[in-house]
Amino acid sequence: MMTRAKPRGEHDTAAVRRRLTRPLSGLVVAGTLLAGCAVGPDYAAPGIELPTMWNNAKPPRTAPPVADLRQWWRRFNDPLLSQLIEQAVQSNLSVASAKARIREARATRRQAIGALFPSLEGTGSATRNQVSASSTGGSAVTSTYNQFQAGFDSTWELDIFGGNRRAVEASSYGVDAAEDDLRSTLLTLIGDVTAYYAEARGYQARIALARRTAASQRETAALTQRKFDAGSSSAVDVAKAAAQAATTEANIPTYQVGYSEAMHRLGVLLGREPTALSQPMGQGGGIPAPRLPLPKGIPADVLVMRPDVRQAERQLAQYTAKIGQAEAALYPSVSLTGSVSTTALKIGDLAKNSTIGWSIGPALSVPIFNGGQLRAAVEISEAERDQYYVAWHAAVLTALEDVENAIVALAQEQLRIRSLTEASRRYRDAARLSRSLYETGSSSFLDVLDAERSLYTAEDSLLQSRVTVATSFIALAKGLGGGWDGAIDSSRPEVIDPNTGPHIAIAQ
Repeated sequence: MMTRAKPRGEHDTAAVRRRLTRPLSGLVVAGTLLAGCAVGPDYAAPGIELPTMWNNAKPPRTAPPVADLRQWWRRFNDPLLSQLIEQAVQSNLSVASAKARIREARATRRQAIGALFPSLEGTGSATRNQVSASSTGGSAVTSTYNQFQAGFDSTWELDIFGGNRRAVEASSYGVDAAEDDLRSTLLTLIGDVTAYYAEARGYQARIALARRTAASQRETAALTQRKFDAGSSSAVDVAKAAAQAATTEANIPTYQVGYSEAMHRLGVLLGREPTALSQPMGQGGGIPAPRLPLPKGIPADVLVMRPDVRQAERQLAQYTAKIGQAEAALYPSVSLTGSVSTTALKIGDLAKNSTIGWSIGPALSVPIFNGGQLRAAVEISEAERDQYYVAWHAAVLTALEDVENAIVALAQEQLRIRSLTEASRRYRDAARLSRSLYETGSSSFLDVLDAERSLYTAEDSLLQSRVTVATSFIALAKGLGGGWDGAIDSSRPEVIDPNTGPHIAIAQ
């Protein structure tokens, strides 16, 4: 339909916009009608047979309670530990990297979604031209003129066989996997902070025990020296007493190294310098003792509680979708292309009916021969999917193994700690009695030496067992999937780039 051109400067802007975009609107409608099926396998969550209860746990009298792992570290009732964990969640560098991977996955998904829509580009040009022509008299006639051009170009891949939609599906699963990766990182972080904290407290306790024992053994050596001076003891007894005290003191530097390493590791886990916790940790504290028991639920719970298992399942889904993305390349590709342009000698004449031209039509690309590359790409995708299926299966079995091992370790260490507690009490009585008898001359120094040595060994073993109970509890909580259940903001980048717009680049 032709319309009367209005005088220059009086063009109806809305009408011009309709004329320029009418062909593109037809492009969108046609593409919507043609878009259709998808190729490749549709993902279905894999199944696996799991035991109905934990083999190494005591059979429950009733239905096993659901594992409540929310803030499981508070079962240690240690305010400093809880504070350190909160700081680690906010500042740990591995967590920051996991957050960045989430932002990357989300941007990848937005990029994949963009391929579902038409691309539209605008162009414009203004040129000054000169042409020469021969006149009838043979002389050259030169003329100059201005030319103005503006327009839009659009391309839309119709995605008839769903290659782009499979890419969106894969990237969506990738976002889920990245978020589970963050949760897995937090689970490991909280477990590591708690374990190193317990280890550091254990070394502090062992250092204090070694110092107390060495001081007591020095008193025994002084007593032996006095008895030697009085003629009631031998030089051998004096040498043995001094040697035993020195042997106990020799353990202190080794324990101090272990404490320093654990404390330094804690500082790094909190995203700070290694010695950042010297002051708060140096104030001392007991070995954290967990409140037991920890509800374990059933083995099937690990499928949803363990973030590493969820991540492996999401990656399997992601690479299943990538098979369809590769298979879509085996089929013809249909695109709609369109363009609208207006060209005039005067800028005011742009967008007049007489200056507008447009084109629209489909483009077909058919893979005929490519040396088997496209088929090989499908086989590569299938092999990758198989690898992630095996990885998911392995993650499930590893999770079950972790829990079963932790259940056994915690249960057996509780038995061991009861025996060590009894042994320590008995050896303490024996050491007190043997020393009293030695002072009165009713017992030999060998009895005192053996009793003190055995007492120190038993008490040191008891401290180590208390640390082992704590670490076994931590391993059980981690194995069951206990991590950070609070909100995490992954949208804020670590690096804020200033002045990212057009500017003159200055090399540094």
